[in-house]
Amino acid sequence: VACLLSKPVRIHIKSTDMTIHTYPDIAREEQLETPDYPPEIDDACAAIKEACDGWGTDEDKLIKILGSKTPYERYLINRRWGELRSKTLRKRIGEEFRDNDLGKLIQFLAQPLEEAECEMIRLACRGAGTNESLLYPIICGRSNEDMQVLKKTYFEKYEKDIAIALDGELSGDFEKLIFYSLQAAEEEFNEEYHTEEKADEDADAFYEAGQGSWGTDEGKMFKILVNSPPEYLEMVDAKYSEKYGYTLWKAMEKELTGYAEKAAVFIFGMKIRPAETVAKLIKSTCAGIGTDELELSCAVVRYQRLLPEVMQAHEELFDGKTLEERIESETRGKYEKLLLEIVRVRED
Repeated sequence: VACLLSKPVRIHIKSTDMTIHTYPDIAREEQLETPDYPPEIDDACAAIKEACDGWGTDEDKLIKILGSKTPYERYLINRRWGELRSKTLRKRIGEEFRDNDLGKLIQFLAQPLEEAECEMIRLACRGAGTNESLLYPIICGRSNEDMQVLKKTYFEKYEKDIAIALDGELSGDFEKLIFYSLQAAEEEFNEEYHTEEKADEDADAFYEAGQGSWGTDEGKMFKILVNSPPEYLEMVDAKYSEKYGYTLWKAMEKELTGYAEKAAVFIFGMKIRPAETVAKLIKSTCAGIGTDELELSCAVVRYQRLLPEVMQAHEELFDGKTLEERIESETRGKYEKLLLEIVRVRED
């Protein structure tokens, strides 16, 4: 199974005391006050209405408006639209586009990111089989705060707990790791608790749960992986490499299989080298025969805040090929145009 990690890339995002956030800060605010909308937010709402009114939808105008905004700006647009109109922006945009690659992508942009992720989860569970490769990057490798927002939003949107919704969709070690991740139990780094001695003990525990025993104790491995804050997981990884000759992710490759392996390595990567991990995830959506446009759309939308660092990592990993060049070589038409708008946005 191809690993989502390789040699380190020198980028701006580094491991910290907690896993990085992907939602804009406003999504995690418990008491939301009515913001003072800047004029450009009202202008965007008016331009969206104008593009949707009349006999034909001005798709190019909508691509420019929604594609050129940051997640925070789209959050404000969505909220302001709800104050001005009886129909949600997501529903209005959904009426204007077919349910194709372009339509799905622009509908993701027409709602807050946490609501879009809930739709992505539903899409992953639609039909006869679960789309595990779409599901695990949404559930795994995220901050406690973002996970709490996602679970709360899913319940409000569908009146069902996300764990109940996923029960029956998964099995085996992969199911176990998904449910560990849903607990949002990553510890906050504490230098008095997360010591070199503890790292040494957890490195031994990780080894004994895998390589050092006849049967793998996946639960013990998953608990260490999911609960460890990034800075501490690096300490455990260093101890493991020093004592056993290879890294934790190499150990997971040896001891796990299938989507359990992919998800575990992804969690490790999002804690230790997030930009490189996302760059590899995006490339994986273009691997094989044909591009998986849904997975590509989800990755670009979900990690938009990280894209400047991801784009740098992408170039360093893949022989100078830019993310824009990858999109241009793998996609076509207005779908390509919208993806390029998104990846070119920069937050102030």
